[in-house]
Amino acid sequence: MTDQLTEYTGGCHCGAVRWRALGARHIEAERCNCSICSMSGYLEFIVPAARFTLLQGGDALSTYTFNSSVAQHHFCRHCGVKSYYIPRSNPDGVSLNVHCFDQPPSDITISAFDGVNWEQNAHTLADRSKL
Repeated sequence: MTDQLTEYTGGCHCGAVRWRALGARHIEAERCNCSICSMSGYLEFIVPAARFTLLQGGDALSTYTFNSSVAQHHFCRHCGVKSYYIPRSNPDGVSLNVHCFDQPPSDITISAFDGVNWEQNAHTLADRSKL
């Protein structure tokens, strides 16, 4: 990765879940139109799992899976916010919800991702979790 790494922090609405991640200074995020992302307003930024640390709240998380049951949608059982999850497209990575960052990123590009047709488009996200 040629881009300098930046530390991002975030978590859920009530503060029970807190995390820290290292990612590119320039964020390339996806706004997905699949049912779960569009219903929850999720704005996805994927980082390698090695660059993610859950600081607190593991005991406050519930996990939801559907369809293939590969993606692990972690949400706070107190406030219901999904601030991160393990994506099916990058099971070796962590998808962060940009809306849950403590500080909004100053350098971000948001692209549309056609998650309704996930099988045909998932390959475009496949390298997001690589170091």
